[in-house]
Amino acid sequence: MTEHDEIPEVKTESLMDKISEKFHGDGSSSPSHVDFENKSPVKASSPPPLQSSMKSRIYRLFGREKPVHKVLGGGKPADVFLWRNKKISASVLGGATAVYAFFELLDYHLITLVCHISILALAIMFLWSNVSTFINKSPPRIPEVQLPEDLFLQMAADLRIEINRTLAMLRNVASGREIKSFLAIIAGLWVLSIVGSWCNFLTLFYMTFVLLHTVPVLYEKYEDKIDPLAEKALIEIKKQYAVFDAKVLSKIPRGTLKDKKKA
Repeated sequence: MTEHDEIPEVKTESLMDKISEKFHGDGSSSPSHVDFENKSPVKASSPPPLQSSMKSRIYRLFGREKPVHKVLGGGKPADVFLWRNKKISASVLGGATAVYAFFELLDYHLITLVCHISILALAIMFLWSNVSTFINKSPPRIPEVQLPEDLFLQMAADLRIEINRTLAMLRNVASGREIKSFLAIIAGLWVLSIVGSWCNFLTLFYMTFVLLHTVPVLYEKYEDKIDPLAEKALIEIKKQYAVFDAKVLSKIPRGTLKDKKKA
């Protein structure tokens, strides 16, 4: 009797063991069974230092660190050049085009135009002021215009600083200290002389004005595509300059002023 009683008890125990093993096995694989005591909080993955350094080292044209709007000086002139207000920019460019066509195509001269406009304006205002008493109308209100002194003093001070900086750079170049600046100035003057032989000063001024209204806005729109191309071009220019320096410039004898004095 005791043997028969022990047999179902063994079966019952083995059945309970299987159920408990199955339950624990499923629970270990289920996402609901989490050991909160041993689990450490998951930290957000931070970008690798190489990627962050590459983002901070993005090449910009001419080594600029400010946006294009700040490079152009900010304010209303930069807004006009970058077409922030399309109506104002279009009217300015259209007015410049009309003036250029008036002078260049109609062969009108600036001094003649200014004199004719002044004659017409003064004649209209003079007649209006005298006729208004006979027709019982109020005379024209001519505003009093005075140029601010502080503005012109600031402009003169800024212009003086830029002129002194340019003269100092030309002095260093003329003394034979900076070969790169010397070659850049010579190349710039040579290109300017070629452009000047193609057109007169008015045409050159108008072309510069049009470029100021087109190039900055196009560069601001496509700077992510232009900057990599400019970087590749700059690297290639540096390679060519290194070859030119090794073959030509390094062989040019140069002496300092101290050596001449000692000799």
